[in-house]
This record gives sequence, C-alpha cells and structure tokens, in this order.
Amino acid sequence: MKTRKDDLVETLHGVPVADPYRWLEDGDAAEVRAWDEAQNAETRAWLDRIPGRGALHDRIHAILSLGYTGAPASRRTGSGSRRYFHMRREGAQEQAVLCVRDAVDGADRVLVDPAPLSADRTTTVDWWAPSRDGARVAWGLSEAGSEESTLRVRDVATGEDLPDRIPHTRHATVAWLPDGETFFYTRYPAPGEVPPGDEKYFCRVFRHRVGDDPANDPLVFGGGRDKLDVPSVMASPGGRWLVVRVHMGWQKSEVWLRDLAAPDAPFVPVATGVEALYEPIPLDDVLYVMTNEGASRYRLFAVDYAAPERAKWREILPEKDDVLTDVTVVGGDRRVLVAAYLHEASARIERFAPDGAPLGPLPLPTLGTALVAGAWDADEVFVELASFATPTQVLRFDRVAAQSVWDRVGGEFAVPDVRVSMLYATSKDGTRVPMFVIEKAGTPRDGSSPAVLYGYGGFNIAQTPAFSARTLLTVEHGGVWAVALLRGGGEFGEDWHRAGMLDRKQNVFDDLFACAEELVQAGVTRPERLGVVGGSNGGLLVAAAVTQRPDLFRAGLSLVPLADMLRYHRFRIGRLWTAEYGDPDEPRAFRWLHAYSPYHQARDGVRYPAVLFTTAESDSRVDPMHARKMAARLQEAQADRARPVLLRIESRAGHGAGKPVAKLVDEVTDELAFLFHELGMT
Repeated sequence: MKTRKDDLVETLHGVPVADPYRWLEDGDAAEVRAWDEAQNAETRAWLDRIPGRGALHDRIHAILSLGYTGAPASRRTGSGSRRYFHMRREGAQEQAVLCVRDAVDGADRVLVDPAPLSADRTTTVDWWAPSRDGARVAWGLSEAGSEESTLRVRDVATGEDLPDRIPHTRHATVAWLPDGETFFYTRYPAPGEVPPGDEKYFCRVFRHRVGDDPANDPLVFGGGRDKLDVPSVMASPGGRWLVVRVHMGWQKSEVWLRDLAAPDAPFVPVATGVEALYEPIPLDDVLYVMTNEGASRYRLFAVDYAAPERAKWREILPEKDDVLTDVTVVGGDRRVLVAAYLHEASARIERFAPDGAPLGPLPLPTLGTALVAGAWDADEVFVELASFATPTQVLRFDRVAAQSVWDRVGGEFAVPDVRVSMLYATSKDGTRVPMFVIEKAGTPRDGSSPAVLYGYGGFNIAQTPAFSARTLLTVEHGGVWAVALLRGGGEFGEDWHRAGMLDRKQNVFDDLFACAEELVQAGVTRPERLGVVGGSNGGLLVAAAVTQRPDLFRAGLSLVPLADMLRYHRFRIGRLWTAEYGDPDEPRAFRWLHAYSPYHQARDGVRYPAVLFTTAESDSRVDPMHARKMAARLQEAQADRARPVLLRIESRAGHGAGKPVAKLVDEVTDELAFLFHELGMT
C-alpha cells in the first residue's frame, strides 16, 4: 500500500539524512493507528489466500501443544525434606505455570497459574524466586507481553498471595534471607521519580520485609550510579554475604560485596574498572567468580570474602578450548563443581572437585542445549535438555552420575527422521563460520531444496540446538533449516562477540552472506529458494540482509526488528544497547550505523526479496516504529510488485515473552505460510 511521505531531511554530523516516515513513530496518533489497521488488513488478505493454511495451523498447534518443562530450583524445608519448583506447560495450557513438588519423585501441583487472571490469557509469570526454606515464592506478573512486572509473594502451603505488591520490578532478581521474611530485590523507578522517559533506566537494589509498605523499602545499592547500569542481587545461603553484579553493557560488569553481619559495613569492590564480564556464585565460605577477564572462553576463580582483592583470587578452572557458560555448585560438605561448556554451540557438562580436579562428565543422550540446576546442599544435579528434534526433558543425575528422566513433555512424540550436520563458510575476511544444517535424512544436495537460513549474531548470545515448530515444519515440508553461528554471538567466547559489535557489526552481515553462499555452493539450495529469518537483533540482521544482498534471498521474515539505527536509542530501552551498537549521537558511531541502517540503505527500484515484518503493540524492548518505518520504506522501494512487503502488527503482545499458545500458533502459521509460499514449498 502507498504511505504518506514527508520531505524531512536532517543534517547529522554533516550528512543529510532523509526520514520520510518519521510520522510513523507515534503509535498513539490516530493516523498511525489507521495506517496500522490498513497494513494488517492488507497482510491478512494476502495470507488468507494461501492454500493449505488450515492444515499448517493444525500441525503447528499440535507441536506447540507439546509444551515445555524446566529444570527445578530445589529448597530444603524446615522439616528436612526438599521442595522442587519449576515452570511447565503442556497440552491445552495457554501459559506456562509454576509448579511445586514436595518430593523428588512426587507429583506436580500448580502453585501459580496466570492464565485465568486475564480473559485473553495474556497474563504471564515473568520470573520467580523461592525463599530459602521453600515456604514462599516471590514472583513477577505482567500482562499483554509487556514484561512490566509486579512483584507478589505467594505462600506455598496455601497457594494464596500475601498482600505485598511491588510494581516496576521488570526482570527483577530477588535474594531471600534465611528468615523467609526479608529479601533484597531490584526495581525500576515509578513515573515522576525520574525525568520522563527514564523510567526504564535507573534500576536499583532495595530491601523488603514481608508485610511492609514497599514505598518505604530502603535503597541498598545503586544510588548515584549511571542510569544505564543494571544491578542484579544475590546472597550467600546463610545470609551473611550480599553480592551485587552490575551489568554495564554486554562486555563489562562489576561485582560488589557487603557483609550483612556488620550493619554499617559498606559495599566493597570485588571486580571493578576492567572491561570484562564477571558472574559471581556466592557460597557461605567462598565466592566463586566466572569471568572472561584474560580468557575469552571464560575461567573460574575462588575469592576469599575476607580478602577479595583481585591479586588474591585463586584460579580453579582455567580457560579451555570450549566456552565455559555456567557453573553450578552442589554436594554440601562433599562439594562438586558442575561446569557447562559449549563445544561448537552444543552442550558438554563436566564435574570437578573444589580444587579443579576433574571428576568426569555428565553424559547427555543427544546433541543439544543444556541448562544445569542444582542446590549447594543437595547431592543431585538437574539438566534441562532440548535438541532440534526432541522436546524439552529434564534429566536428574545423582552423586555417581546415574541418570534418570525427572520430567518431560510431549508424551509419545515421535522423533522425526532428521539429519543434523555442520557446514563451514568462509566470511569476507577469511573467518571460518559454522552453521547447523537440519534436514530429512537422504535429502539430496543438488540445489533443488528450499532452505531457510536463521541467524542472530549479537549481545554475546549463543545460538544452540533448540526444539522449534519453525524448524520441524520446514523439514517436514521438504525444506532445509540452517542455523548460522555468526560473530557477535557467544558461541566461541568474548573475542567472537567483540568481532561482531560496534564498528565491526558489518562482520555479522558478511558472515550471514558467506553462509548463504555456502548453502548454494554445497548444493543445499539456490538463491531463488532461500529464505532468511531472524528476530529482534536477528530481525535487524534480516533487514540488513535484504537491503545489502537482495540477490541472495527469495524471502525474509524480519521479526520484531530494529531497522532505524540512527534513532533506535530514543525509544523503549534502546539506550541500553549503545554499548553493543554504538551511540548515533557520536560522530564515529554515526558513520558505521548509517552505513548499514536498513531503513536508510533501502534503494528505490531494486528487486527485493518478499519480506514479512512483524511487531507487537506492547513490545517494551523494540519499539514498533522500526517495523512500521522499514515496511513503508521497502514497500516504496520494491521494484517487483509480485514480491510483497507485508507488515503484521499484533495487539496485546510484546517482544515474545508471555504470548499464549493461541497467539503463537496464529503468528507462526502466518510466518510459515508466507515463507513456504514464497519458497515454493507445499
């Protein structure tokens, strides 16, 4: 459709920059709402004409109804037994529920079910934290995918919430003290406490006692710090040591320590002033710190609370070829360190003695993604495991590494005949870039197959094997799904991340193009049958791909994307991302951002791939203005009107978290119907 175009040109750092669709930034304006409705109507009409959409919808519903289960957090109760808390969704449930088991082999009982709290099932549990004795759970509730949590406290025995309500606890961390009455937590300011627009910044740590008015909760940490700093809080099991980790961008953090046994004791620095990441793990007798300081693939140190100076840290696990991603401590007096590693983006788990001596691996039944959970005083470890072809299951390992299935979803789900292999591309600067290739066994490599290339490439986030309806449906319909391990991600350590951020962001796009070319060279597909998919930062990747290399792709799915990289920092929480992308207000960063900003690099009269952009009204991370402006610009520029540029705007939904199954089914159906139609898949 044709969109009103303004003659707005600004001179930024000496460069004239056109912004004809800036008026689409105001989502509350009546004209923009009318435009949204017209775009949705056009998209709906186009998608509804695709044959076979009903069968696709039913199959997606069946796969998403398999559900999800998560590794538990266990707590020793006052009677000496253990309680196990975990999230679970299966079957007809629209939202995941928080469950509790009163014994390791007991049955789940639902503790928090958010679905009945809203008629459209968009209320969700954002996060949760059990008290030390498992008698209470602090949990965050938000609506319509906003992630703007309100903290509540639920009594585990009665299933009822206490009167406490603490708003503005977006992505909160909670550290309970052993009394079960007091906890430290993070929250954001209320409107009026900071300048307008800054409510999503200035995260701080407070202390709360159950029953008190949260308006009177004392500030504990964060006063006077930069508004972009994001602290998280944790406490040692016995409650003496309070530890705060401060996120300062995706390449720097700090760690601070306070002795709660001395009421007036100040916070003392454990790790500050170094551009490196630190992840603390507080026990009563020692503070473990996992870090990439001097070790791109991370290592583990032990820190003495009485002498936390950097010079006195003791290295326990040195850097290895594989990336150390997490350490969990279990075993009580017979302590075991359980370390999770990534080997070419797939999980490997090893056990170590407190001095770092190896104790052997925890064997995993399949290549996949593994999250490890365990309590410091328990002789068991839980591993949440998923792969490209199997839904999530939770494995339990005892002290001798004997394995059992603690929970799974999917019942008798038949594992499809899927082949997973690796291909390796060579990027523009000679860097070797791996990718997973998922296809039916026996798929020919003669260039005839449709294929989808998925990527992310940013924020130190690793793309690991995941169970996905998009992947399975693509393979079931005769296609190939490839996952590119691009620079900017966390698959190969901090050096890999830094090679794809700031002024090196173009490396990420070049890596993607190399992977696309390798899929063609290897006979997997050809450009007219190749699609590209990504969400959020990956949506930016897709928008950059179709504007920079339209010849390589037939179709693109750009999901909740960034697209205007000269104004991204002015909306939602975009200011937090300047450490990753750069600040457009600075001349040097402006130059590299302008060079790839998809909205500004679209050119009139180019035959672009068909593209579906998606966004959501309640997205509290990436403003919908990006998808609006990019869709309008590409609709204007598209030379081939047989290749549509569509925009799908979801109401009462956010960036992705908290969507009920019904919305997810409709969303994925639209995405895959579009993609399959454009790639000639049946």
